[in-house]
Amino acid sequence: MDDHILAAQLAAQAGDLLLRIRDQGGKEGDRQSNDLLLRLIAETRPDDAVLSEESVDDPVRLRRDRVWIIDPLDGTREYGEPPRDDWAVHVALTVDGHPVAGAVGLPAAGLVLHTGAPPPLAAPAPGPPRLAVSRTRPPACVDQLVTSLSATLVPMGSAGAKAMAVVRGQVDVYAHSGGQYEWDSCAPVAVAAATGLHVSRLDGTPLRYNQPDPYLPDLLICRPELADAVLDALRKE
Repeated sequence: MDDHILAAQLAAQAGDLLLRIRDQGGKEGDRQSNDLLLRLIAETRPDDAVLSEESVDDPVRLRRDRVWIIDPLDGTREYGEPPRDDWAVHVALTVDGHPVAGAVGLPAAGLVLHTGAPPPLAAPAPGPPRLAVSRTRPPACVDQLVTSLSATLVPMGSAGAKAMAVVRGQVDVYAHSGGQYEWDSCAPVAVAAATGLHVSRLDGTPLRYNQPDPYLPDLLICRPELADAVLDALRKE
């Protein structure tokens, strides 16, 4: 089985588990999904390292070329508020710091988007750019984009849900400046890039993963034809 299909299967199995145990709450969902993913990766790719939000960071990953970066439950708050579907499972494989395969499961929506069969780039929508933002904590960069691009705001939950909304053509831009970690963006970036979207830091520099400090504070995923305008807007004081 190739890495793309494995990532998709891992995200799907974790998603199925999370749906079955949703009534047990987010803390238990985090734990059980993490346990399942760690076990399955160990069984299928025993020589690879793992970086997970829900596990103690093992520095052995820094000596490995192949590292899986996972978020077993992205959007714990949203998961704990049924029937919301804006939460996700992230599974990505990096090689030498670059995402090469990944899957984002949206279990409550019945979807797994992955690099093995990325969806075609959606046709551009008429009107001003649509910007995915947090329902509760919009980052500072949102104001810049609204002012410069007359962007309209589309509130939604987890990072994975917002990123996949760009992939699915439901919004045009997901920009985040409020602080994240590698597991928040690695799988979404892999899928978005495979779809043909622009992915970068907010200053336009490439995203690098499996770094000694997994803190990766900002992220841009957007339609390719909007990338220059978005990056120009973000550079404005």
